[in-house]
Amino acid sequence: MTLQYTPEEMMVVTASRQPGNDDVCFVGIGTPSAACNLARLTHAPDITLIYESGTIGARPEVLPLSIGDPELCETALTTVPVAEMFQYWLQAGRISIGFLAAAQIDRFANINTTVIGDYNQPKVRLPGAGGAPEIASHCGEILVIMPHSTRSLVPEVDFITSFGFGHGGNERADIGLTTKGPTLVITDLCLMRPDPETKELTVESLHPGVSREMVIDATGWTPIFADDLAETPPPTSEELAALRDLNERTARAHSRVGGHQ
Repeated sequence: MTLQYTPEEMMVVTASRQPGNDDVCFVGIGTPSAACNLARLTHAPDITLIYESGTIGARPEVLPLSIGDPELCETALTTVPVAEMFQYWLQAGRISIGFLAAAQIDRFANINTTVIGDYNQPKVRLPGAGGAPEIASHCGEILVIMPHSTRSLVPEVDFITSFGFGHGGNERADIGLTTKGPTLVITDLCLMRPDPETKELTVESLHPGVSREMVIDATGWTPIFADDLAETPPPTSEELAALRDLNERTARAHSRVGGHQ
């Protein structure tokens, strides 16, 4: 029987496959948290999850509402001050992967979570940077997960919150950044990696049922496709079961907190 799944489930499952058992991951709230915890519940039980509030080795039973969710402290190996988290752990190069979401990303993987429109008179003011600029600069590599649309994948971001590759080429290294930067963008349509030379995001894999035309129509620039374009493996029954169980537990827990049950 063919498994049925949503585009978001495809995106989260695909993202969850990227980190390994030995990785130390700096985790963003939302879909990055879902992906990293799904990895922990499936193929990477010993992965170390770190959240911006200072929790190290968190193993939440339900997905946190924010970095300050008590669920993280209650299940972590330890909680350290935020200053120690950034200075000792992050800036010292002890974190292998940063997992981020974005409101906008451009063709050179620069990320915007600050404003839509002009900075001084924005159309929309977004949540802001938080620790994302430091995460993007100091983690060994960055994985980005986000829905695919022309509103979010734009030729040039309105504001660079987190530096990817600037205008491409060697610009990241030229400003003194020694980490890899964004190595993979996971959307609900495809996987994109920066070209080794130009650093422009290139579509390397289409999700099942997705065509080149669908990606072109949903991208704010004319995307480049890899010569050996692949198809992303679909979710397995085990991955879907683990993700759905996690989401159901989370919904029940947050509903009780909100006083709806």
